[in-house]
Amino acid sequence: MTDLYELTMADAYFREGMTEPATFELWVRHLAAERNFLLAAGLEDALDFLEDLRFDERAIAYLETLDRFSTGFLDHLRDLRFEGDVWAVPEATVVFAAEPILRVTAPLIQAQILETFLLNAVGLQTLIASKAARVHIAAAGHDFVDFGARRSHGADAALKGARAAYIAGASATSLVAAGFHYGIPVAGTMAHSYVLAHDDERAAFDAFARAFPNDAVLLIDTYDTVEGARIVAEIAPRLGEEGITVSAVRLDSGDLAALAREVRHVLDTAGLAAIRILASGGLDEHRITELLAAGAPIDGFGVGTSMMTSSDAPSLDVIYKLVHDSAGPVMKTSPGKANLPGIKQVFRKGDGDVIALEDEPIEGRPLLTQVVAGGRRTRTSPALASIRDSAIAAIDALPTELRRLDGPAEPPWRVDRSTRLQTLADELSSQH
Repeated sequence: MTDLYELTMADAYFREGMTEPATFELWVRHLAAERNFLLAAGLEDALDFLEDLRFDERAIAYLETLDRFSTGFLDHLRDLRFEGDVWAVPEATVVFAAEPILRVTAPLIQAQILETFLLNAVGLQTLIASKAARVHIAAAGHDFVDFGARRSHGADAALKGARAAYIAGASATSLVAAGFHYGIPVAGTMAHSYVLAHDDERAAFDAFARAFPNDAVLLIDTYDTVEGARIVAEIAPRLGEEGITVSAVRLDSGDLAALAREVRHVLDTAGLAAIRILASGGLDEHRITELLAAGAPIDGFGVGTSMMTSSDAPSLDVIYKLVHDSAGPVMKTSPGKANLPGIKQVFRKGDGDVIALEDEPIEGRPLLTQVVAGGRRTRTSPALASIRDSAIAAIDALPTELRRLDGPAEPPWRVDRSTRLQTLADELSSQH
């Protein structure tokens, strides 16, 4: 899981004897116009990758077929294990543009070949977690479930996206693999095909409730939503007498606000106030906000395509660059793509952040902590539920302006550079 140029550079480093430690940092260059903050995610998967980093014989054999690499370099890869240090902001930390999210200090070859995987692992999950955080804000205490696996950009994206959405507040996922791999609660109802496979809705609802008597959720919009609700109102009391619980109905199409009101009236008139109403179908944070503002009696949401593809901002300009090598701080000065030199830390204060060199005595809480030393984790991996609790607390504690969903924060969160860091950047820029 690396781009070819990382391996060609690594072979060139090897031939030149460039094995000294170097430091790379990973950050997001710009926030999308629709984002006032990001929620860092993906670190634990990245650390798993570092622990398992190997080039096995099948990999070496394939690289040999490319007829590019020196024999000595391929032998070096056979023995390669990650031996470096990693500092990172904990998952569930709110971060902003230009702030280092992760940094790696390791022998140059090792640090270089991590580039693609780290960008992918941290970039994707931070992207999805940041979108899901907006859904969490919009849901305003209502449950929302990840329904997005079928529209994700591949199986790995679906799995990692479910993890990221759960961190940011999703109560569950429909993806069973995510439940298996990560212990995320799984949730689901039925599809329209189940109703269509039966003679009528009454038969479908009755059979499904009997199959899942403790928690049946019935999809009622295959034909006529309100008529579907009437059928539920008719059969639910009878099923209840048999110990069978219809816990919720789901709406997946039409005017969700108007239909939810009609369905609520039908159920309440039948004495079924305990049956919840769930909604899905093309939902995002803006549509959820509209539904709740309109007073729609919806208890929970299934959110799919928009969240799992972050459809309004489908990529992050995430960067992994060399900032310090054996000769000292280094800096890229390309117009529009210049980076800040040196090994850095981010300090958070009550009114903003300061990016500084790591040894500066800056007021505030340092965000980056050491998570790997000498190739080994410095602590056990936190439970995913604990990461989720931290994320929800962080999102809920954001200033009102940063929680806006309809435009840029005014004022935005301040991210300043220390005087020493700016002086260093100016000096290196002038040299080039």
